[in-house]
Amino acid sequence: MSDGLALLESVGHFVRNRSVLPRDPGQNLALSLALSGVAFLLTVIVGHPYIQWLRRHGIGKKIRIEGPEGHLVKLGTPTMGGFMITVPVIVLTVFFNLLGRLSMLLPLGVLIGTAVLGAIDDRLSLVGATRMGLSARFKMIWLLLFSIVAAVILYGPLGLHSIYIPFVGKFDIGAVYLPIAVLAIAGTANAVNLTDGLDTLAGGTAAVAFTAYGIIAFLQGQIQVVTFCFTMVGSVLGFLWYNAHPAQVFMGDTGSLALGASLATAALMTGQWLLLPIIGIVFVAEALSVMLQVAYFKLTNGKRLFRMTPLHHHFELLGWSETQITLRFWLVGMMAGLLGMALALA
Repeated sequence: MSDGLALLESVGHFVRNRSVLPRDPGQNLALSLALSGVAFLLTVIVGHPYIQWLRRHGIGKKIRIEGPEGHLVKLGTPTMGGFMITVPVIVLTVFFNLLGRLSMLLPLGVLIGTAVLGAIDDRLSLVGATRMGLSARFKMIWLLLFSIVAAVILYGPLGLHSIYIPFVGKFDIGAVYLPIAVLAIAGTANAVNLTDGLDTLAGGTAAVAFTAYGIIAFLQGQIQVVTFCFTMVGSVLGFLWYNAHPAQVFMGDTGSLALGASLATAALMTGQWLLLPIIGIVFVAEALSVMLQVAYFKLTNGKRLFRMTPLHHHFELLGWSETQITLRFWLVGMMAGLLGMALALA
């Protein structure tokens, strides 16, 4: 714990002794990486007492009976672990990434709003609750509202309304940008939410995606987005310390909705949002598997395209172990992240 406090104090000293944040790219990157380390340490330090608090208050996850039978052992595992990710990021962003960087109020607001929405959903899906959370329609309405507000801010005050096409260039698409931004934020939030079904799966793949966009932002000189992305990475990795199989805590919708929405917001702020389906290929595959399953089920009067969706459940029923699935999905996510960064350079 003393190491974490010492590192936090050094970062604070670094910022307090400057009237403005450093202009040197190397110093800016150093600060971003330092905050990532601080986020990791803070999450690990507060993780254990927070999980014990969740257990004492009976905040355990209810498991859907239609899921794989092997998941029944997870019944009662503490949930709402997403606060372990979002709270350190919020604190560090407020203290170290807002000075002269007021644009960071946008991803911060998206993070807070979606985390609160997810927490309400998690609270209604605990063991002993009579419901399985908020209705899909209610959640989608609120996600769309958050997404619309974010899209308007991106388009208006931040002046973002362009598309970057690899090997071709940048083009202004005007107001068409607005529905695209709404779809990107709400869609990514839902996709990460669907991915959060195995220990470390959503967290690991999200950390890879945030790293990719942090590097893209650095290449653009957007150090505020770099800092936000790397702070998210550190906090997510700290959460994974406790989410490693067998998980001591689940992030729940508190974490998954916030991760997805803030990832899309960061991608939009870099202007490289066209690469989001590539960098987040695992999230796309998970969401697409659900949509295809539903469509195929309706068209064929009850037949199934996959054994079970989202996609990770299909591989579970094929006999892959939970750790095999998560590690292989991580590898796919890493390669997709590298491809996305390569295309951003193009």
